[in-house]
Amino acid sequence: MRITVLLAFSLIPVLAAAQQRPMPTLPPPLHVRVDSAHHRVLITGGPYRVPVSPEMPGMMMDMPAIPVQKFTFPVDGWIQGFRVDLFDDQGHALSHRLVHHLIMVNFSRRQFIYPALERLLGIAEESDTGDVRVPRTIGVPMRAGQDLGVYAAWHNDSGPEIPVAYWRIVIYMANPSLRPRPIDVLPAYMDVNIQTNPEENRFNVPPGRFEIGYEFSPPLSGHLLVVTGHLHDYGVLVKLVDAQSGKTLVQVNAKRDSLGHVLSIPRKLLAIRGEGLHLKAGHRYRVVGVFDNPTPDTSYGAMAHMVGLFAPDHYREWPALDPADPYYRRDLVDLLANGATDSVIVGGGGGARTPERRR
Repeated sequence: MRITVLLAFSLIPVLAAAQQRPMPTLPPPLHVRVDSAHHRVLITGGPYRVPVSPEMPGMMMDMPAIPVQKFTFPVDGWIQGFRVDLFDDQGHALSHRLVHHLIMVNFSRRQFIYPALERLLGIAEESDTGDVRVPRTIGVPMRAGQDLGVYAAWHNDSGPEIPVAYWRIVIYMANPSLRPRPIDVLPAYMDVNIQTNPEENRFNVPPGRFEIGYEFSPPLSGHLLVVTGHLHDYGVLVKLVDAQSGKTLVQVNAKRDSLGHVLSIPRKLLAIRGEGLHLKAGHRYRVVGVFDNPTPDTSYGAMAHMVGLFAPDHYREWPALDPADPYYRRDLVDLLANGATDSVIVGGGGGARTPERRR
């Protein structure tokens, strides 16, 4: 069964509550390698122990989490893709379904809709494997020195325990000589039930068909170029609706098994012909998650959101982080309360370090 926990944009009400949490054991520093010859940045984390995730009532499971591990982005340029690999101490590939989610957070930039820290990239267990690429004409702008971090949660529901595991994020950068330069795009994260309380963006799914949505207005205009989603079990689809007209603007459907477990969610390109889906600043939109629970029992702690790439009409108008904003402060406190480790930057080699076997 799929576990139901917070994937992104965790919030907690007060710093004191966060300080009362037991601090997880800190993993070793990240390895950051610049591969200039192939225009790549490789970030490797581990080793980690991945125990079997014990099942809890209501389709919930207890998942071991990796605390936020911080690093400094080493180069200027545009991100044009990434991939995430999991492997053991012998370099053998591990199933991507071992990780419920793995998220890279940008401490230097705000999110599109919410005044919280940007979630730059990530995967969930239902994500497509392999490279995630965008056309060479667009890219996510990055600057050397930006403060980033990675956090994750394991989901080993099939066993056995994995004593040594690593993850590696390969970031594909635009060729510096590319002309014209890529159009600036930034991540867009839209949750169906975002709240200021850390636990309240999760929700319960009763038996039968169930819908839940969240209404928002973008802070600036631009075009949504590509979308995908994240749904917990029994999720059918996530869609973006014009809240004023009721028209569905874009929808992504989950691939499910016969029991309603979410197997994968595709990516949908919106700018194959034309400029993509135009979103207007101040206009009301609604992101909606649809579920179909075939069981007689309520499923607890579900999540649903849509993510994509957004090309602002005027990049310089992107809202700045506000350290005084309660959303920002709760988000930052929650991330740091999960622990932090420093990184080790290794200069321009050709690939990530091969881990040595631990005895």
